[in-house]
Amino acid sequence: MLSTLQHKFRSWLFRPQISSGTITLNQRRIFILPTRRGLGFALVLLLMLVGDINYNLSLGYVLTFLLGTVASLTMLHAFRNLAQLEVRAGHCEAVFAGDHADFVFHFHNNGNLPRYQLELRDNNGHHTAFDLPPHHDSRVQLAIPSAKRGWLNCGRVTLYTEYPLGLFHAWSYLHFDVRCLVYPRPAAAQPLPANSAQNGSGKLPSKGDEDFAGLRAYVAGDALPRIAWKALAREQGLQVKHFSAETGSELWLDWALLPALAVERKLELLTRWVLDADALQLQYGLRLPNLEITPKYSSGQREECLRALALFALDGGAE
Repeated sequence: MLSTLQHKFRSWLFRPQISSGTITLNQRRIFILPTRRGLGFALVLLLMLVGDINYNLSLGYVLTFLLGTVASLTMLHAFRNLAQLEVRAGHCEAVFAGDHADFVFHFHNNGNLPRYQLELRDNNGHHTAFDLPPHHDSRVQLAIPSAKRGWLNCGRVTLYTEYPLGLFHAWSYLHFDVRCLVYPRPAAAQPLPANSAQNGSGKLPSKGDEDFAGLRAYVAGDALPRIAWKALAREQGLQVKHFSAETGSELWLDWALLPALAVERKLELLTRWVLDADALQLQYGLRLPNLEITPKYSSGQREECLRALALFALDGGAE
């Protein structure tokens, strides 16, 4: 309850706005406050000053004000560690549910000062740390787990630093209009449905369990029992065993072919079929209750089908 109130108060106080393009961190975007360590350090300085006054210690005054000057300089360095950085959001590749979505941010340091101990964190505590040399561009990835299919918004992230001594916490809020498409989690290996040729001619291999048909490259979501461990031991890379059966030339991955299952389970099975059909280079199409993608084999067929499955029956699915 308290954390929710703090989040709402910060949102009201700092009023973050969604940005696009490249932003530059200036004094209007950077905030700075003492850390707990900094507050403890200030308390120690105050006690030292009281002792100096009470006992009239000349060298004590020198030490107290010297430490106070160092603390003031660390505040300046914490601010300069963020000042004038240029930031823009990059493209986020689609992932399967349960995997980590890598949100990409491009940082450019156009100054002569190196930037140390920078950290990027989202509201759920996922974070990454990096340094930035002078006159250097850096591509930083923030990995956020995806729990379910659909659009995963990065939301507001915080860029912060406590360099150099951890006495001050300087931060800036970054809120870009960037999101990641999350495909349904692929089901375990399932035989493809029988092909349905319109003219009854032509034979193509399709997924089945009848005859061993060779090895193919591993595709994300393939079941572990299908991995060719002997080939991996021979340093031939990660490959998967697949099987073939003679069927027709046109393959429909049809929602109506699936038994009475939960919606998410059906989407997982269709996702598995799409991955297997694409790996076998078949001409395949997808039928959903609200959409039909005609059979073909092309570089974009896999992404088109997976996108349709990811956004099925979701608001904004046509975006």
